[in-house]
Amino acid sequence: GIGIQLAHSLGRVGLGFLLACLVAIPLGFVIGMSPLLHRAFDPFIQVLKPISPLAWMPLALYTLKDSDVSGIFVIFICSVWPMLINTAFGVASVKREWLNVASTLEVTPLRKAFQVILPAAAPTILTGMRISMGIAWLVIVAAEMLVGGTGIGYFVWNEWNNLSLPNVIFAILVIGVVGMVLDFLFGLAQRAVAYAE
Repeated sequence: GIGIQLAHSLGRVGLGFLLACLVAIPLGFVIGMSPLLHRAFDPFIQVLKPISPLAWMPLALYTLKDSDVSGIFVIFICSVWPMLINTAFGVASVKREWLNVASTLEVTPLRKAFQVILPAAAPTILTGMRISMGIAWLVIVAAEMLVGGTGIGYFVWNEWNNLSLPNVIFAILVIGVVGMVLDFLFGLAQRAVAYAE
């Protein structure tokens, strides 16, 4: 059924997205706080960012030998860049006066990171997460069409092969609604952490 296939897709997206968060947000934080690291990492980011996530799929399948894990890896790859770039930008854009006040009050670096920089950068970080989730949901459908097995993408392709067009149209609508709900949830989170200037 479509419900089970949808659950498979959401599981893959959730896991790949979570792994991307664990890598991109701390790394983006460090890059944003250090202009030297920004200059060091920027060329690598600019080269890897434009590569289509699906271009990684053959390499992932060859290396990991598992379509499920390969799908998660592709979600990870496509989710990392918007989050990493937005986190670094958000951290680097924190108002200088706020950091000066923290320095004047002799706030420890860890406390400054969590109580000054993170709240100030949170809206930008969440924007990156929202973009990443949108891309991840797009990519998983295409990835599942390629590798087959389970998932909403596989369901669409399978129903097309069975020439069941009503099911294909229904699945497309489900993909759209789920994407809209995910975006709406991230929009709510974004508004929750937004602050008045």
